Amino acid sequence: QVQLVESGGGLVQAGGSLRLSCQASGRTFSNGVMGWFRQAPGKEREFVAAISLGGTTFYADSVKGRFTISADNALKTVYLQMPSLKPEDTAVYYCGAMRGGGPVTMRQYYDYWGQGTQVTVSS
Repeated sequence: QVQLVESGGGLVQAGGSLRLSCQASGRTFSNGVMGWFRQAPGKEREFVAAISLGGTTFYADSVKGRFTISADNALKTVYLQMPSLKPEDTAVYYCGAMRGGGPVTMRQYYDYWGQGTQVTVSS
């Protein structure tokens, strides 16, 4: 089992920044990919960014060039740096862990999820 705990969400004005953290515990050695997804009210959970154990990063087009995913300690802690936030970034942000292979952009391939952290960007 893997436990994931997100933190760092909050309320910011447009143009502000936040840094989300995801702390993994348990059988973390089996995690090959860690990802961030977000879910806005009334919408599906969507891919934001992911990072592999080898350090390869992946981004959704909507955040590419703006958000940065990073990790340390063999993916035990994963970060999402979010500068220049926009109101459309408002959502609950979830951290996910993938043990096996699969498209990193697809949530059904992730085996574990955190409880989520709320990000609200006011205009």
